[in-house]
Amino acid sequence: MTTTVTVTGTGTPLATAERAGAGVLVRHGDTHLQFDAGRATVTRLLAAGSSPADLTAIFLTHYHSDHLVGLQDIVLTHWTMDVYDDFEPFELYAPNGHTINFCNRMLEIWHEDLAVRSLHNLRDPQPKMALSGFDAPASPTEIWSNGEVRVLANAVRHEPIEDAVGYRVETPDGVIAISGDTVVCDEVAALADGADVVVYEALRTDVIRQRPPDKQYIINYHADTRLIGQQMAALGIPRLMLTHLIPAPSTAAERQLYIDEVRQGGYEGEIVVCDDLDSMTLG
Repeated sequence: MTTTVTVTGTGTPLATAERAGAGVLVRHGDTHLQFDAGRATVTRLLAAGSSPADLTAIFLTHYHSDHLVGLQDIVLTHWTMDVYDDFEPFELYAPNGHTINFCNRMLEIWHEDLAVRSLHNLRDPQPKMALSGFDAPASPTEIWSNGEVRVLANAVRHEPIEDAVGYRVETPDGVIAISGDTVVCDEVAALADGADVVVYEALRTDVIRQRPPDKQYIINYHADTRLIGQQMAALGIPRLMLTHLIPAPSTAAERQLYIDEVRQGGYEGEIVVCDDLDSMTLG
């Protein structure tokens, strides 16, 4: 078996036709792990050769709509598809606080829909989902394992958002770190230490500083490209996937500027400025 890392969505709250909302899919054999679920995640999962029916577990990084609006779609689609088969429940993990509160309430607005459909399909109106909350750890801490693959979480720095986390996935083929939304910080370094691939959100600070002052606030809680380069170089990370791209590059030249700025931070490894469904394979 090999491990595949696929970026299911590279977008931000500003919607574009080409970029789905934030998400990363890690597969090792029959283990399919989805990290975040922004807009159009279900569509991207299908395009990647996975499906809501294939998901073993979903892990959320924080309570921001562009990372969550596709979650209800995954849950409802899983329930609808289950009419034609008999799926195992999938597991859903979220940091305690606002994110777990959202998960607990997200199906309330679909109560009548599920109830009416269940009268026709004779299924339990409650989707097959096992929800678990956890306190955002101060250091990488295991929150899930199936004996072969394990997932660790660590708090990251996305203030004023509370209880934001990133993840570290360890498989027999190697280690993947997923930053979530964050500034470049020691907490991400802890997740990424020894990783084979890091999936890192990226912001081009120089471009955002050209905006009016009241539009520059996102600089305060996203990861600067040059600082990403410095950190990844210091850790010796061999492969880097940039996602959640601010601003979204629309030309080859704009994509190259992301690479140039990371290089200016001293990083010499492989860089992919991701489009949706870009993948890397370990093992």
